[in-house]
Amino acid sequence: MATDPIRPTDASARGLARGLLRSARSASLATLTPDGHPFASLTSLATDIDGTPLILVSSLSGHTGNLIADPRCSLLIAPGGKGDPLAHARITLIATAETIDRETDLGRRVRRRFLARQPKASLYVDFPDFSFFALRLQRASLNGGFGRAYELEAGDVLSDCSQAGALIEAEEGAVEHMNEDHADAIQLYATNLLGGEEGAWRLSGLDPDGADLMLGDRALRLAFDEPATTPDALRNTLVALAGKARSAA
Repeated sequence: MATDPIRPTDASARGLARGLLRSARSASLATLTPDGHPFASLTSLATDIDGTPLILVSSLSGHTGNLIADPRCSLLIAPGGKGDPLAHARITLIATAETIDRETDLGRRVRRRFLARQPKASLYVDFPDFSFFALRLQRASLNGGFGRAYELEAGDVLSDCSQAGALIEAEEGAVEHMNEDHADAIQLYATNLLGGEEGAWRLSGLDPDGADLMLGDRALRLAFDEPATTPDALRNTLVALAGKARSAA
């Protein structure tokens, strides 16, 4: 009798899935051509506060026309590593693409978060042929390495922002405040808690489940032990992590 290769979803799988998504700056995007044939391409990537993948694409690209005609798509995030590439964790996200109106609060947040993650995109972000899409997750397939396969629901990958309205409103200011006034704490997060190299690390985003750090093209994800859904909870979490990072020096 065949053994089911899919493991029960647990906190470890959820954490791995979220870490892969939040740490990625690029992914393989699969769309459908008008004749129904799969079409794979490479795209730069950012995430909204809840973890929804965000892409910026040109109307001149084949995948953009495909998404407009049929919004069904998937993303493969596979950072790889040394040795056998199949020994490393990767995740496939099944999604539906939604065009983002730039002139809305959502559109302005998407633009800000995308550029914080992909600063070089500032060279072309406002070209008239470029548009933002949010990839609304339906489900995901996670492979944590040999013998570690999981089938995940969208809620297993995304952050729960249902009670985080005030945090969402405060996120932009909190990121600016941390980068301007607490750069030393950010460096300690990166080096002492995450094993990153010395450098002028900055925050590119905050959300209930963690913080995104950037140094040039290098990205790190600082996951929180417990969700922080209010500005006060976020502040307390960042202060506690700074203390932990200093103790680890």
